[in-house]
Amino acid sequence: MPTAWIVTIIVLAVSIALVVVLYFLGKKAQKRQAEQEAQMEAYKQSVSMLIIDKKKMRLNEAGLPQAVIDQAPKLMRRAKLPIVKAKVGPQIMSLVCDDKIFDSVPVKKEVKAVISGIYITEVKGLHGKTSTAAAPKKGFKAWVEKMQEKAGAKSVK
Repeated sequence: MPTAWIVTIIVLAVSIALVVVLYFLGKKAQKRQAEQEAQMEAYKQSVSMLIIDKKKMRLNEAGLPQAVIDQAPKLMRRAKLPIVKAKVGPQIMSLVCDDKIFDSVPVKKEVKAVISGIYITEVKGLHGKTSTAAAPKKGFKAWVEKMQEKAGAKSVK
């Protein structure tokens, strides 16, 4: 049997083993995530708060309690998280925001938020609109679109 066939069979066997291992790890992570979602649903509460500031920053720079930082995995400590600084009642708190709603959180506005511990899961406007102005696009395509709109070649949205 030629060497090329042996190498191909070994590579194929290793890749199949890798796919099987990743499949089972994915199922395990999915179960863990479902348990966490259920736990968050059990502890959620609706709170009125004034959003002071929002930024993406590292966990140790965010001003979160030391117990939270100690419980976080080491990789999570280096990653940048969406952090919202808000006034909840008389107290100013740093809260972790969901990535999906981070862009829709208005700054310097009072909102009704659904929180679970220190995690903001949903935001609704209390006074006025909660929509924030979209940041202007950057890059060559945005410039071309802008020039086409000015020239009248493209309809203005």
